[in-house]
Amino acid sequence: MGSVGTGTRNKVSGGEEEETINVLITGFAPFRTNFPINPSWEIAKSLPDYLPPPPTPFRGIPGHVPPPGTATGTIPPNPTNPPIPLPKVRLLVHPSPIHVGYRAVRNLVPSLWHLDSPSNPKIDLAVHIGMAGPRGFYSIERRAHKSNYTMGDVDNNLLSDLDDESAPHPWQDLPEELLSDLDMEDVLQRWRDHSPPYSDLRISEDAGHYLCDFIYYSSLAHLVKNNPHERKRVVFLHVPSEASPAWVKVGRELCLSLVRGMVESEVVRRERELKVENHQEEVGEL
Repeated sequence: MGSVGTGTRNKVSGGEEEETINVLITGFAPFRTNFPINPSWEIAKSLPDYLPPPPTPFRGIPGHVPPPGTATGTIPPNPTNPPIPLPKVRLLVHPSPIHVGYRAVRNLVPSLWHLDSPSNPKIDLAVHIGMAGPRGFYSIERRAHKSNYTMGDVDNNLLSDLDDESAPHPWQDLPEELLSDLDMEDVLQRWRDHSPPYSDLRISEDAGHYLCDFIYYSSLAHLVKNNPHERKRVVFLHVPSEASPAWVKVGRELCLSLVRGMVESEVVRRERELKVENHQEEVGEL
């Protein structure tokens, strides 16, 4: 996976190169009869091709009523992390909703990362989006789980049904839990800074042991198997189950502010590392 700060470089007018950071976005298909529309896909497919400039100020979404007891919302006047200049950020939304099946996800994930296809853009960051229950908050998951998937998918299969097949388990030598290598606390703070103050944004420690958890572990595991020394820059975003146009619009804006927070966090981290490297080189030349 490409290093943020040294992402894809494209030729622009005059022969100069312009850096582009590529962010993979996925959403799921419906999987419950009482929730015929999956807001994760509605949010994903509504995203623009490129990350737009941050709203200044963000005054909420027309037609959306914030949760009771919260403010109507603008960006805080003195956020902890005000917006910083970023390279161009391209949003690569998977063209169709992900089928809510263990086999489908296991077969699909390797192709999402384009690691075996030099002609495709290298993915620098990824956000898998999935639906949580009827709640008012949004959460990014810190960790994903390898086993204890006891719920059947939409094809009435268990993960253990795949594990019992003749093909060996692709992750049998990996830990029970895998964690994103993003600085989750920093990402959360930046996400909050770029979102309206009534937004309830959290870090979660349990992705649910279902397809949301499974696609998250699948991506993390694929990256570990491909290059154990590469940072795992992927998160899972859980969104409320409400799929009305107003809520989808809120989810869209919060997804964009999350991507901004992730890219900022990685750009700042890379700049910090470069300063350390340059200092070490200077010390070595003395």
